[in-house]
This record gives sequence, structure tokens and C-alpha cells, in this order.
Amino acid sequence: MFYRLAGIRHTSYLQARQLFPMQFDRALIGAILVLALLAPWILPALYLNTYLMPWLLWVTAALGLNLLMGGAGQVHLGYGAVMGIGAYAAGHAARNGIPLEVALMLGGLAAAIIGTIFGAAALRVKGLYLAVTTLALQYLVDFIVLHVSVISGGSQASLQLPVVKILGQSVRSDAGLYFVALASCAVVTIFMLNVRRSSLGRALAAIREKDYAAEILGVSAFRYKLLAFWVASFIGGVTGALLAFCYYKAVSPEQYHIDLSIQMLAIVIVGGLGSVLGCFLGAALILLSPALLNQMLATLSTGFGLKLGTDLTTHAPLILYGALIVGFLLFEPLGLAKIYDNVRKMFLVWPFRHMRR
Repeated sequence: MFYRLAGIRHTSYLQARQLFPMQFDRALIGAILVLALLAPWILPALYLNTYLMPWLLWVTAALGLNLLMGGAGQVHLGYGAVMGIGAYAAGHAARNGIPLEVALMLGGLAAAIIGTIFGAAALRVKGLYLAVTTLALQYLVDFIVLHVSVISGGSQASLQLPVVKILGQSVRSDAGLYFVALASCAVVTIFMLNVRRSSLGRALAAIREKDYAAEILGVSAFRYKLLAFWVASFIGGVTGALLAFCYYKAVSPEQYHIDLSIQMLAIVIVGGLGSVLGCFLGAALILLSPALLNQMLATLSTGFGLKLGTDLTTHAPLILYGALIVGFLLFEPLGLAKIYDNVRKMFLVWPFRHMRR
């Protein structure tokens, strides 16, 4: 069998600590990377711009939120506001002549500072109280953006962004913008794969399980929770700016509303808390499910003569997100990543079912 652990012998610590010890996993990741690099020449521009590029950016944002929720065990219902802060900060910086690379860092820093300040106050509470507190961040940012014209230009205005420039070179093509999104997703993915093997990841895991037990062991729960808020907010701010520059080409208040926070939460829960692969799977499901649901509703309305109101078709994606979250919490709390892991373990011991652990 090509998918087997037999024959793998670790003769050094480097071999024992490598991320993907199985040759099949390394070959699979290599094949996916090759397909990702060839995607602009394989897929039509419609699929590249409508599905693949936003999927990569959503995955990047979900990875940052998963560090906070899956890594530190802290609920965040205002992640869309964090992304919006980064988008507006980077947008204003780029409009004032600051290079895009610096503008993205400024957007990430602005989101990290505001997210950390708010997180310091929110971390005095836990559980549902923390969720409601972070939800207040979302509504507070939405109110400020709508009513402070210096930031957004008004409730109905949009902030037009300049052309994307990387190292002084203009990036106008669809393939170029796609590669910017792919590079950012690859960097954050590599970071998330390695962070759980670091002292930060081990400290966050201890805090997630029992924060007071971690305090007894000398791990400052407040410090590491605040650090998790900082890192997650920084990633969210940079990703929100990239989403505006590469996908929307502008920044408007409705792009980073509470709907985006619900979508990010659904991606993390459906994909699997604490799983890097789960962010990829969850983002793909959440991104594609509204289009499939709308197509199904349109087929039902035309085929059976049903008259569906605009309210139902508008709120159908939110209903689907809620149903997916409840369904996975009931039947598979560890999400799509656990389903993939179960299938993978089945092939590891196939056809010897009695050896499954």
C-alpha cells in the first residue's frame, strides 16, 4: 500500500520533528502546490477571481482566528471588525503614497493595537461574556466607520484604492493578484504549522485546557492570551487589507460587517478548531455553500412554482451557516479536519481493521 507508516525509521531528532514524515503526504502537498502555481493557466479567469483568490484570503484570515479560538480557546465574534480596521488603515496609508508593503504592516499594526487594547478589557471575562464583549467591538467599529467621514467618507461611500505595487512594480493582472494572495496564505500557513511546536503554542495549549493550572506551572495566562489576540489581530488586519486591495479594489463599510465575522466563525468551527487543514476545508465549504444554496432555491422556485421572498434568499446563507455550525457541533465537533483524519487513519491500517487505534 502506498499510504503506510511501515518502513519509516527516525534516526535523528530532525527526522522525528519534521512536519510531514510520510512520503505520500509530502508528495500530496507537492502536487497541490504545483496545481496552485499552475492555476492561472488552468482555470478560467472567472473561477480564479470569484472562488480561488477569495478562498485563499479567507483561509489566511481563518488561520489567524483559529490561533485565537483553537489555540488559546478564546471566542471572538468581532473578527470582521479587526479585518476592517486593517483595510482602512492600509488603504489610507497607500492613498498617501506609502508603499504597499509598509501599508500592509501599518494596517496589521493598527488592527493588532486596537484588538489588543480591546482584548485586555475583554479577557477579564470568560465564555459567553467574552463572546458578547468581542461582539461589542464589531458594533463599535461599524458605528465609528459609518459616522466618521474622515475614515470612510460616509455611510454610502467607498474608499477607492490605488493599484497594487509589489517592490515598486505594478500588479494589474488577475494572475499577479492571485499570486499575492497565494504567497500570503503560504506564509501564514507555514507560521501556523510551526507555532504549535514552539513555546508559544505549548503555552496556549496549556491555557486552553486549564488556564489556572497553567498559572500554577508559571505560564501567565493573561500575557499569552493577550499575545494571541495581538497575533490574530495582526494577521486579520493584514488579510483584511489584502482582501480590499486584491479582491474588492475598494473599502466600504458593508464589506467588513458582522456577516463577515459570522462567516469566519463558521469556517473555524466547521473546519475544526486548532486545525490548519480545517481552515482550508471550512473556507471552501462556507465559500461555495451560499452559491449552491441559491442555485438550489432558484431551481425549486422555477421547477415547482414556489414563490420565494427576497428576505429568504438574502438570509439563506446565514441560515445555512447556523445549520452547519449546529450540525457539526452535534455530529462531529472536531469538524471537517477530523473527518479527513478518520479517512486517513483508515488507509493507514487498511486492510487490517483490527489494528486501528
